[in-house]
Amino acid sequence: MGAWDAWIGRSETRHDQLTPALLARFRATIDSEETNETAPQGIHFCLCTPDAATAELDQDGHPRRGALLPPVPLPRRMWASSKIEFLSPLTVGAAIARCSTVTAIAEKTGASGDLVFVTIDHETQADGAIAVREEQTLVFRAAPTDAPAPRPPDQRVDIAQWPWHRPLIPGPALLFRYSALTFNSHRIHYDLPYAVGEEHYRGLVVHGPLTATLLLDLVAREIGHNRLRHFAFRGAAPAFAGEPLHLVGRQAGGAITLSALGGDGRTIMTAEATL
Repeated sequence: MGAWDAWIGRSETRHDQLTPALLARFRATIDSEETNETAPQGIHFCLCTPDAATAELDQDGHPRRGALLPPVPLPRRMWASSKIEFLSPLTVGAAIARCSTVTAIAEKTGASGDLVFVTIDHETQADGAIAVREEQTLVFRAAPTDAPAPRPPDQRVDIAQWPWHRPLIPGPALLFRYSALTFNSHRIHYDLPYAVGEEHYRGLVVHGPLTATLLLDLVAREIGHNRLRHFAFRGAAPAFAGEPLHLVGRQAGGAITLSALGGDGRTIMTAEATL
């Protein structure tokens, strides 16, 4: 029996409601231009969020592991990837239920040391009907002991192959608002001394699902809202507050390719979507 086999199949169900206030705050956070009562794709990240008491938070700001997630003894936790199926739009007033189940745990060794990958299946229902299915992969790893790498110089990012392009500089206020929407108290998103001194990042880290949400919003700006059936993203490198971020995409028939690029040309996130 593997070290984490007891956690396979462990599940929890959370309940919420998509209120007009949450929808308004979500749109304000990402500067969405929508105005109707159908929510943008990606708002499910902000529903049925963890609600551990402050006294139950670990040093990094996350709820202590050992309930749904296994007590992996590696400090860094990152949202590595997700595969999402949108079955129906979420609308204001809907009663939301999300069942989350741990489906796989894998230990690996990479260039940075030991890694533990945890896969969780989320099924989000709205008024009793399945609206969103998601396979989420988290990765846990040791924090590096080296000092944070300095910010590389910005360069001209080649966007010739990307007809869709939205440049922006995510600031601390955007990160704060998204943390509030998702009730995410991970300190790398708001506590600069912790992010630099303890986890050895060079700045405040942009949330992975926030970058994914901004890519979903790019699609909505280009071809209309709630058009996607499938959306899969994978994080490649962290994005940081105060540094340029280029959201780019292109469409070929019913397939869409997306990417988030840093101002230095690094690939932050890749994504694929279908209508």
